[in-house]
Amino acid sequence: MAPLSSPKGAADQSPPPPGRGPGGGGPSRAEEEDGWQPPAILLIGPTASGKTALAFDLATRFPCDIVSVDSAQVFRDMNIGTAKPDAATLARFPHRLIDLITPEERYSAAQFRSDALREMAAITATGRIPLLVGGTMLYVKALREGLADLPQADAALRATIDAEAAERGWPALHAELARLDPETAARLKPNDAQRIQRAVEVLRLTGRTLGSYFAEQKDSAPPFNCLTLALVPGDRSELHRRIAQRFDDMLAAGLVDEVKMLRRKYRLDAGLPSMRCVGYRQVWEMLEGELPAAELRDRGVFATRQFAKRQLTWLKSMDELLVVDPLQSDSTEAVLAAVSAHL
Repeated sequence: MAPLSSPKGAADQSPPPPGRGPGGGGPSRAEEEDGWQPPAILLIGPTASGKTALAFDLATRFPCDIVSVDSAQVFRDMNIGTAKPDAATLARFPHRLIDLITPEERYSAAQFRSDALREMAAITATGRIPLLVGGTMLYVKALREGLADLPQADAALRATIDAEAAERGWPALHAELARLDPETAARLKPNDAQRIQRAVEVLRLTGRTLGSYFAEQKDSAPPFNCLTLALVPGDRSELHRRIAQRFDDMLAAGLVDEVKMLRRKYRLDAGLPSMRCVGYRQVWEMLEGELPAAELRDRGVFATRQFAKRQLTWLKSMDELLVVDPLQSDSTEAVLAAVSAHL
């Protein structure tokens, strides 16, 4: 990851007009022949690193439309625990790819990539700039690199696997996976129901391991000139303080009541992706009597810190990032300079 310096005077640079061709609506014929690609911006980083505030700053100063890169904000009625912008904020800064499905449904990285590319093309067609913002690193990887050509989900087989797990437990299925696909099993925890289910499903459907599909994966970069900005706080203790404050604010705003409402409105269980989201999972466990109410706050903060740690690990594995420490006083100027130069 290449560090991003902080040029002086960045805030004084005025944004360029949208588009590149005559009228700002797209590339000229000469530019198309030269392989010109429309610009896009990816703003990523761990939870509580300041992505949202910076995105709003960029959308105010540049002709950008925001596309969410958040696997939790796709769920309708899950607002507090996902830190989804409120109605007034969305009226000012519309977000694409939020509120797509109910908490009963599932949404894959492949679906995200397809939807994101569609929205990016629609934004570019208006002469504006796609600004993709979020912390779901699997979505970022899928967008930037493409995905392996895995088989479609088989509902009947998944039901069979779930029934086996209910009878034998997910650790037993993990042990089966370890015999047949040790590489994948080594990356998964014995109770990681969602990923174990998918790995076992692929094995039974095709007789092939997930790793064999990933080995065949071809690079499939999106047809955009993407600037990827990664917010990486240099002071982890400050990030942890922000995470704790963020979870406290969610509890004060009514996170527990939100989960109670979701349980009344939808047919949910603890294995669904929506209820495995950080915060929702801990509240679910409390409501089920599996977690003492007095421990909810500390358990939620700890889970969020672990989530942020995984996000930072993902970032370390990614190439072609411009890394910004959002805790530095000149970080916004540095971002504005980089975006101005990119556009």
